[in-house]
Order: sequence, then structure tokens, then C-alpha cells
Amino acid sequence: MSSRAKLIILVSSVTVAIGMGARQSFGLFLQPISDALSTGRETFSLAMAIQNILFGLPLAGILADKIGPRWVVVAGAAIYAAGFALLSFATSTTSLYVGLGGMVGLALSATSYVVILGAVGQVVPAERRGSAFGMVTAAGSFGTFAIIPGIQWLLDTVAWQTTLLYVAVAVGAIALLGLSYPTRPPSPSDPAHEGEASFLAVLDRARRHSGYLLLNAGFFVCGFHVAFIATHLPSFLADHGLPTMVAATALSLIGLANMVGSYLFGRLGDRYRKKYLLSFLYFTRATVISSFLVVPVTNTTALLFAVLIGFLWLATVPLTSGTVAQIFGPRHLSSLYGFVFFSHQVGSFLGVWLGGRIYDATGSYDPVWIGAIVLGVAAAIVHLPIRDEKLEGVTA
Repeated sequence: MSSRAKLIILVSSVTVAIGMGARQSFGLFLQPISDALSTGRETFSLAMAIQNILFGLPLAGILADKIGPRWVVVAGAAIYAAGFALLSFATSTTSLYVGLGGMVGLALSATSYVVILGAVGQVVPAERRGSAFGMVTAAGSFGTFAIIPGIQWLLDTVAWQTTLLYVAVAVGAIALLGLSYPTRPPSPSDPAHEGEASFLAVLDRARRHSGYLLLNAGFFVCGFHVAFIATHLPSFLADHGLPTMVAATALSLIGLANMVGSYLFGRLGDRYRKKYLLSFLYFTRATVISSFLVVPVTNTTALLFAVLIGFLWLATVPLTSGTVAQIFGPRHLSSLYGFVFFSHQVGSFLGVWLGGRIYDATGSYDPVWIGAIVLGVAAAIVHLPIRDEKLEGVTA
């Protein structure tokens, strides 16, 4: 692997660690912000749902494929920091929707997996792509593990408003990392990409490819799972009388376990068919959630659940993005994976919003947990018939 590829992987890993670590902390703010604004959980959940939809818009990926990732990441980092700063001064639901929902959502679309993995895919050989994607995804989970306890400590030490300002400074540093990315995408006249179809032609092939459509369906379920759990698990545990630090530790353990899971499944994806690994992941998620619902909620079971679900958490990312690259090649990966990721974020919208909506209506999260189990089994099934062979004329 070239020194340039290693640099891009390193920069990408640090970028995703900061960006995703900060993003996964929002569940810690649900209760303090809801209490400060005198709203129910649905209001915060709706802001998060808006964030997830905007996070999933493929515009940043398309832009990165057109002009290169550098200024997309830099601009995203600036908006990310501004969104946190605005949220720290929130006095109304409007500020919540604009800062947490709109600005942070758009920023995440430019500073996370769609743009970042697209940049990595351009410089890493096809036979090492799964491992590289797994490494960057694992770095995002390391960010969750390392950053969330620190944010919880700040929340216990200073006001939530001050905590958000500290986080704004941290995510703003991503702009400096973004300067390491190239300013231009590979030219279509580059020998490595000579003869490849235009983006519109590739997109047309993708929308008619059954495997691509099934990947969209499966990733919808992934989004539903992770958004619901990341946002509502702290409140779910608090409802069962567990201390706030247990919830923060659970989220941190999700990140720690997924460091192992993402890298392991990324490596396995270089050796075995990714669609079968994805089917296994979703079925195992459904099994873990089912088990969690039938045991008493204690400190031990909460942390054990976090470890098990964390091992499976974002292990889907290197496999899903890797399958897209395997079928369509890396040239338009940010764009094509961006559309798949949008499906993920539609699932995230429903997972986070329904969590708050159903809780406020019934006083329980049980219907959403059960829905997550059913969706997990469905996702395990839809991956099996995916046609994952490389399309004719595609450069690896």
C-alpha cells in the first residue's frame, strides 16, 4: 500500500473518530435539553430525526466525487462546530431543530463515512479495500468509546450548554484534517478509470440492479437499529433506575466492541462473500435484542448488551460500502454509497422519532424494540439473494 494511501487512511480514521464520537453522544443530552426546554422526548427525537435525514442526503458524496473531498470536509467541519455552538444557546424548539437537526445533519453528511470512505476507496487497492474500510469504521467506534465518557464527565461537572461549546471546538478541528485530502477526484481520463461510464450511466445501472436495491433495504434496518439505540438507550436505562454513568459506559462499550467488530468483519469481507456476512450480522442483532428484552435490566445486563450489540454495530458499514464498490467500482463510490446511506438514514429517522413518539404516547419503548427485532430478521433474509458480481466494464 502506498504512503499516500496510508496517510489518507490515518487522516480519515481521526476525522471519523472525532465526528462520530461527538455524534453518538447526543443520547446523553436528551433528558437535560428536554428538561431545560420543558418538552417531551418526542421534540428532541424529532430534531434527531431531521438530523438523520439530512445526514443521509447524498449531496455531499456527489459533490466530493465532482470536486474532491477536501473542501467538502472542511466546510462540513465548520458547519458542525457552528451547529453545536448554536445548540448551546438553545432557548426554543426552533434552535433545537436548526442547530441539532439542520446544521449538524448537513455537517455529518460531509464529514463521515460517505465522503470519507469514498476518498479511501480511491487510493486503496481492491484486495485491501475491506480491511481499510473496516479500519476507518473501527476508528469511528473508537471515537465513541473515547469521547462519550469525557462528555458525560463534562455534563456532570459543568452545564450542558458549556459542554456543547467544548464539543464545538473539538469538531471544528476536523477542518484542519480535511486539508490533507485531495482537491480533485481522479480524472476520468486517468488510465485507471479510462473507459468507465459516466455517473448518470452508473446511477441508471444501479437503480435497475436488484442487488443494489436490496442493499438499500438492508441498510434501512441498520439505520433504524443504531439511531434508536444510540439516542434512547440512556433514557431506557434511566427509566429502569440505572445511574447516568452506566448509560454513558454502555454507549462507550458499544464503541469499544465495534472497534473489534468493524475491523474483523472488514477483514472477513476480503475473504468471504459480504452478503452472507451481512445476513449473519442482522440475524444476530435480532437475537441479541430479543435476549435483552427477556432478562432483567441491571447494570450487568445493560453493559453485556452494549458489548454484544456493539460488536455488530457498524460492522455493516465496511461490508455494505465494500459490496457497492465490488459491484460498481470505486470511481463513483461516494455517490452510490451515498444513496444507500440515505436509505440508512430514513431508517434512522424512523427509529429515533418513533422511539420518542411511542414513548410519549405509551410510556414504554417495548413496541419499538419488537419492531427492531422483526426488521433484523427481514434484513437477514433480503441480503441472501443479492447479486454481488462486478459489473462488466467496471474497474476494480
